Amino acid sequence: MAAEKEPQRQVAQNRRARFDYHIDETLEAGLVLFGSEVKSLRKGAASIGEAHAGERDGELYLFNAYIPEYPGANRFNHEPRRARKLLVHRKEMSKLLGQVKREGVTLVPMAFYFNDRGIAKVQIGLARGKKMADKRNAIKEREWNRDKARLMRAKTL
Repeated sequence: MAAEKEPQRQVAQNRRARFDYHIDETLEAGLVLFGSEVKSLRKGAASIGEAHAGERDGELYLFNAYIPEYPGANRFNHEPRRARKLLVHRKEMSKLLGQVKREGVTLVPMAFYFNDRGIAKVQIGLARGKKMADKRNAIKEREWNRDKARLMRAKTL
């Protein structure tokens, strides 16, 4: 009998990213982590609200992502906001970095999660900033959809 695949377990999500940016495409990337960071992530403690990805020494890194120290690690703990290397294929990395340099887009982390094999992954979005008018239209559309759902629900009762 085949073992059931367990669904992806989300650790942290950047909910504001879709509001602040137009996300053109997304990419899954691995992370180079210490053991204390993985244990802290498994507890569900992480924040990627202010994080971004970029280039350092020809490699792709995740900057300013907060993974708190794990209390059981004692002296083998990690720095909470250290730069973490992202693991992507060379071809994907060169394509992303080329778009960042050429077109003025940015790389925004969308979510931290564990895949079905239990490996920590980050979803990176290729993002283009929204203007204030776009944000106002998004709020207006969201409120209209909410009111429309209320009206339809009241009509069926």
